[in-house]
Amino acid sequence: MRRPLRHPPHVFLQVESMLVSWNWLREYVSLDVPVETLTQRLMMTGLNLESVAPANDDFAVDLEVTSNRPDCLGHIGVAREASVLFHRPLNIPAARPVEQGPAIASLTSVEIAAPDLCPQYQARLIRGVKIGPSPAWMQQRLTTLGLRPVNNVVDITNYVLLECGQPLHAFDFDKLRGRRIVVRRAAPGEKLFAIDQREYALAPEMCVIADAERPVAIAGVMGGLETEIGPATQNVLIEVAEFTPMSVRDTARRLNLHSDSSYRFERGVDRRNLDWASRRCAELILELAGGELCAGHVFAGVAPPPRGEPIVLRFAQIRRLLGIDISPNEAVRILESLGLHQVSAAVDGVCRFVPPSWRRDLTREIDLIEEIARVHGYELIPEDVLVPLEVGARTLRDRVTDRAQEVLLAAGFSEAITLSFVGEELHGLFRPWTAAPPLRVEHSSRQRENLLRQSLVPSLLAVRRQNERHGCFNARLFEQARVYLAADPGAPGSERLLLSFVSGLDFARMKGLAEAVADAVNHAARVTARPAALPGFAPGRGCELLLDGAPWGWLGEIDAEIARRLDLQESATVAEIDMEMLESRSVAAPSFQPLPQFPAVERDLNFILDETVVWHSLAETVHAAAGPLLESVTFDSQYRGPQIAPHKKSYLLRLQYRASDRTLTAEEVESAQQAVITACRTHLAATLR
Repeated sequence: MRRPLRHPPHVFLQVESMLVSWNWLREYVSLDVPVETLTQRLMMTGLNLESVAPANDDFAVDLEVTSNRPDCLGHIGVAREASVLFHRPLNIPAARPVEQGPAIASLTSVEIAAPDLCPQYQARLIRGVKIGPSPAWMQQRLTTLGLRPVNNVVDITNYVLLECGQPLHAFDFDKLRGRRIVVRRAAPGEKLFAIDQREYALAPEMCVIADAERPVAIAGVMGGLETEIGPATQNVLIEVAEFTPMSVRDTARRLNLHSDSSYRFERGVDRRNLDWASRRCAELILELAGGELCAGHVFAGVAPPPRGEPIVLRFAQIRRLLGIDISPNEAVRILESLGLHQVSAAVDGVCRFVPPSWRRDLTREIDLIEEIARVHGYELIPEDVLVPLEVGARTLRDRVTDRAQEVLLAAGFSEAITLSFVGEELHGLFRPWTAAPPLRVEHSSRQRENLLRQSLVPSLLAVRRQNERHGCFNARLFEQARVYLAADPGAPGSERLLLSFVSGLDFARMKGLAEAVADAVNHAARVTARPAALPGFAPGRGCELLLDGAPWGWLGEIDAEIARRLDLQESATVAEIDMEMLESRSVAAPSFQPLPQFPAVERDLNFILDETVVWHSLAETVHAAAGPLLESVTFDSQYRGPQIAPHKKSYLLRLQYRASDRTLTAEEVESAQQAVITACRTHLAATLR
């Protein structure tokens, strides 16, 4: 791990670019072009130029490296790109340190107790080093790149990191208790005084490098002060390891502690380059600090497996996608110069390649074609070249979304786009879909709003409140977005696409909107509601929405307590429905239904019912009893008052009958009516008013 500078404090911030020394770069690839020519060519192939700054007799070239190219976070990686672009050989040091001491296995050991956080760990031991200043050439290179030299051993670990992109760390071996290394999770209550001279409280989820008794480094992030290399150091243990990106990222963000090491581990290191980096560091220490390298190295963990199936490249696809001709020989030359291995000769215009270990971003045929295009030169593709295009068809989700939005826009609603993150208070206001804990994001930029929401309703209510504060009352809002229902992102059903809409309309009109949304997608879809006593809804003013009898969503008037907590001035009614369920019932092209040729017959029924009987139960009973002649049953009104007994209510409903092949007779309608009355009396204890 790189030893961070103590002055100035800003060096601990995460770096977003790669500083390259022009003179240092030319040690790996012979370039006889101006620095401007190199930077222009690199910029055209994906390494964007930020700046070029003179530094004594050198230049500091600031390159922006995208997250999929961690191989370019070292000088060798950038030199490899330059060697391909300018057809120059790449010269990488062999790194063959001379081993003279006893076998390292007799002096120390390494144990990995958390293999899921550290797949592999390697250590070398050099005895009898002499700590002192680095030579002028190394100090100048580090200074050019913004680092203050410390001492020869620490400078070498920084130098190798900047050379190949692999972080390393050097321990004072004599300060390791038990003379051993244990890679494990932090124990509850453990702390580490790091080399930035700050103490950090460690969480059990964090990976640490420990000796026999205590943590001595935060894995992949920063070393500890107690085992740092100092003037009295004589024996040095060189660490090189692979730590899982998610573990390092989580630790760095929770501690708000970032370094060049964590920046590289978060993006993934070359898993097959650990031994070279270790040998290179040992070689430079022997050269610049003296000492004796113990024989062999200590390795723990599992060596990375070879790459999987080769990537198939069809040469005909190059022209189809790029619109220009690049010969198969040139395509093969470019890929092999980038380090890919051709595993079979071209047969019928098809070839197979295995990417090198440092290019884990190459996984598909299109990746290889992109490599060919950028090295060949995007600027060589004519602007008027004809590239075959196909008109993209709108997906089922697009069509369903459009129809739902058309309904809401026509009703005077406006679409809102809100953040997926909410705070504790907002999250707890309304969450009917799950009782599972939310997915929490630990990051320095998300100290308060760090929960992935489990409902869209709280966000829309917050937007409605903002509208009120700006004098825009009774805002009608809707949003379609994903919610995250489980703390485990990989669990089935952990994500769900919802549509929510909020307004000051009453319950009946909002239910009508939900019905209109369903009708726009499928005319045969049937929306019903059953009472639901959900936290967040006013007592007796909430329901669960059913689509063709299956749970679909929620609808209700917001409780006054929630309105008070949000400082809402107006009452609000909310609805939230499952869009994926609506998609599964969508009808892309509704079948033609001829207009009725025969008249409908309407009849009214006014039932007195117990208060416990809801409209949904009454409607279901009517549909089941009326038979095939019933076309629809609709709610007209309800009554409670002195003319009926206490704890009773009356529902006035309208039934419409129709036959497709004839005019109904009075006897047919009356027979159906009597069947309905009998069923309601039997199943619901209803009486006619």
